Amino acid sequence: MPNYSDKPTIIFDMDGTLLDLAYDDFIWNHLFPIRYAETHHCTLEQSHRTLSEFHQEHNHTLNWYSSRFWSAKVKVDVLAMQIEHKHKVAKRNGCLAILQYLKENDYPIWLATNADVASLTFKLKETGIAEYFDVIVSSETLGHAKEFNGFWQKLQELHPFDVNNCYFIDDTEKVLNSAKQFGIQNLYSIQQPSSAKEARKTCNYPMLDVLTDLISILKNSEELKKYA
Repeated sequence: MPNYSDKPTIIFDMDGTLLDLAYDDFIWNHLFPIRYAETHHCTLEQSHRTLSEFHQEHNHTLNWYSSRFWSAKVKVDVLAMQIEHKHKVAKRNGCLAILQYLKENDYPIWLATNADVASLTFKLKETGIAEYFDVIVSSETLGHAKEFNGFWQKLQELHPFDVNNCYFIDDTEKVLNSAKQFGIQNLYSIQQPSSAKEARKTCNYPMLDVLTDLISILKNSEELKKYA
């Protein structure tokens, strides 16, 4: 087994970080309203309005990320809808390269996602990235979304890690704020979570353009430690 004592734990988000958020944008912002309108025999405009109200009510809660919740709420099998278009799931530029580099250099690699277990399972199967991770957690199993301190407390309880020797990469600022409040020191966002949208120009956290940009950051940190 590799010795992780001097290696920082690298924690990745999944959707919008390792995987292209264009898939989720297509599912939830385009296809979901169409399927709701078809199911409830309403106009697309009415569908968007109704779903917008539901989204505002449940935004950033566990329900927001739950396929099971939305299926019961709107009478549309959203997991089947996602799997129907699983061929659209795509890895972001540099995804495999960064995971391979970290694995070869004995970094502990974790995946911490708000995706529910069902969505997580089929995406891992579709992308084949599960083999790289030492720890994989869904907020559904921890009982708290990543936007809340309870997630990090539970994660720390189940899988202890040093907040001072850890890197967390996520595309959602509210999640990064939560991680910061918990004490994680090295926080990075993603410049272009979705290939279907323009890259971000500003963020309150340093942004990675390509995931492999993290390699130079880690190497620089290791060099600084030598002279600390």
